[in-house]
Amino acid sequence: MPPATARSYGWRVHLRYDPETERFREELRSWLSDNQPPPEEVRADPWLSSGHITGWARAWQQRLFDSGWLVPGWPPELGGRNATPIQQLVYFEEMACIPLMRSCNLQGLTIIAPSIRDYGSEQQKRRYLVPTLRGEISWCLGMSEPGAGSDLASLSTRASLEGDLFVVNGQKVWTSGAAHAGLCFCFVRTDPDAPKHKGISVLIIDMKSPGISVRPLPELVDKDRADFSEVYFENVEVPSENLVGVLNHGWSITTGSLAHERGMLWTSQVARIEQKIGELIALGGETGPSGERRGDDPRFRDRVAELYVESQALKYMGYRGFAKVARGKSSPEHSVMKLLGSELEQKLCLIALEAQGPQALDVAFARHAFDESEGAPPWARQYLYSFSNTIAGGTSEIQRNIIAQRVLGLPRS
Repeated sequence: MPPATARSYGWRVHLRYDPETERFREELRSWLSDNQPPPEEVRADPWLSSGHITGWARAWQQRLFDSGWLVPGWPPELGGRNATPIQQLVYFEEMACIPLMRSCNLQGLTIIAPSIRDYGSEQQKRRYLVPTLRGEISWCLGMSEPGAGSDLASLSTRASLEGDLFVVNGQKVWTSGAAHAGLCFCFVRTDPDAPKHKGISVLIIDMKSPGISVRPLPELVDKDRADFSEVYFENVEVPSENLVGVLNHGWSITTGSLAHERGMLWTSQVARIEQKIGELIALGGETGPSGERRGDDPRFRDRVAELYVESQALKYMGYRGFAKVARGKSSPEHSVMKLLGSELEQKLCLIALEAQGPQALDVAFARHAFDESEGAPPWARQYLYSFSNTIAGGTSEIQRNIIAQRVLGLPRS
């Protein structure tokens, strides 16, 4: 994985980066140490949804942009520093270790901005690109529908071109951040007679347009936060200049810019799992319902050890996949990692709940269940949230189909 090196000592392999890459890491660590917003400022202005960019979050994203640390692989005028692929990998490793996301509007930063950069008109780039990167506008992503969840090609929301306007009718669901977003990057069907992977287009839609109604979907885990919403479009008029790319060729966007950064975001998942394993080890030092330390139970120790081994296998599978991508090859490892990573995280949280026993949901131990104060691991909350990770970004069922058909070459069932 050049310029990183691997040296073998018998059966052990030690991965190292070259001095220039390590200097890049140290520069980033120093900058992060000096520039993160204070925790009390973050707590005072809570994050409500993935379309809600608060005051501190906007200032944080702009600070990253101005310093070249927002998207380091991009050119400086777009918030980057022309970082190499290896440096970008190091960047994601380090960013996964801080308690803040790069942006509270991740779909705008990691999916929509690259799509506009690659497929948008010059006017769209001037109007939307830098304001999106600086957190001045927020987006939701209009993809999933009641009849088109993981199968985007089955979408039925229509957009008919009438003069200089598209008229949009239909429904989206599970639209993250829709209740707070200013714009929607919306996939619509513009040719209903074409095969289902054709006849799809992408429109930029102002969420304040007449005819749009948003219905938040309250979450079981957090009644004060509703990130998902249903979005209804009833004769919504959209200027034809808001078409992204070529009419009826929107599918190319799903297979192009939607894949941006996915080859490196596995680092965040692995870092999150390793952090939770550390919390699980700390849980082993506490007294359980029986009055004994949980860590004294050999079954608990065996399961924690098993989780650790699986997490390390996941990590180094990621490095292997990244090495292929860096050499311009395809990487089937990332479908495997998406599947195994989300299910490993879910198993980890369940083991923690089982170790706590009835205390996991007892109101006397609410800090363990749902209250995030005192820095205690909210295992019940994490376990419930873990189900969403097996759905978002491609369900476990879809990942198994991809692995079966594209990696193992099995026939469609």
